[in-house]
Amino acid sequence: MDKERLIFLHHCEGLTWNQLKSIVAADPELESVFSMDICRLRMSFRLSEQTAKRLYQHMKQYNSTYIMKNLMRHSISAVTIFDKDYPPLLKSIYDPPWVLYGKGDWTVLNRDKMISVVGTRNPSKQGKQALQKVLEPLIDDNWIVISGLAKGIDTFAHELSVQKNALTAAVLGSGLLQIYPRENRELAKKISEQGIVISEFSPQATPKRWHFPLRNRIISGLSRATLVAEARTKSGSLITADQALEQGRDVFAIPGSILEECANGTNFLIQNGAKLVMSAEDIQNESF
Repeated sequence: MDKERLIFLHHCEGLTWNQLKSIVAADPELESVFSMDICRLRMSFRLSEQTAKRLYQHMKQYNSTYIMKNLMRHSISAVTIFDKDYPPLLKSIYDPPWVLYGKGDWTVLNRDKMISVVGTRNPSKQGKQALQKVLEPLIDDNWIVISGLAKGIDTFAHELSVQKNALTAAVLGSGLLQIYPRENRELAKKISEQGIVISEFSPQATPKRWHFPLRNRIISGLSRATLVAEARTKSGSLITADQALEQGRDVFAIPGSILEECANGTNFLIQNGAKLVMSAEDIQNESF
């Protein structure tokens, strides 16, 4: 498998995980795909007319050298699922990203003690205090906090790590050159300096609604356990918890007041088998 060719194809906008899977399965060395016309692309890889045209134009308009130089220019490194640097836990999920782009230290994602943290974008004061009570001892015990750089709980979890000069990893729902939300650009820079910021989307990809469920499966897939701190019953945090369970990972939840809407989701998770967490020891005492 040629790494540069895979990264090049991965840059083709709109090419889905399954479509890239079809190409890799039919052309493992990624050689013949580059000599195909639109008709052959459709027939060989079962692509729609629109996708075949888009891929054909991408291959004619760009080249892998240009893309690799562009990554280097922005100090972005890329690992493919076939590389030894690829996060080992993530490789075991059903649909691991073909390519990950990162700024920072890839070895951060190869530690034993890692915890994924998700929660509402509008946490209560009590919710943040509860998360701090649970998370700070873990950070002091050299646990890596993984989250999604979103507003609210994600940002708070990353900031706790940054303030303690601890390692943390952020997973984006946009490209590394399109940090979202924009107000977290400085936080993303700090995380990349003392951890890593990663994305499965090419660097210039802008955030789209459907990116975030894809991003969430990476957050849960990178560690053996996901901690949910305040979440509504219909939220991305609960989607992440569901994905964690599908991936065979543990799900922990911090209980909240029955009077707080933002705690309904976490309390629901506990009702349905998530492990109730009141202290860091509740996580540290588990054997993953």
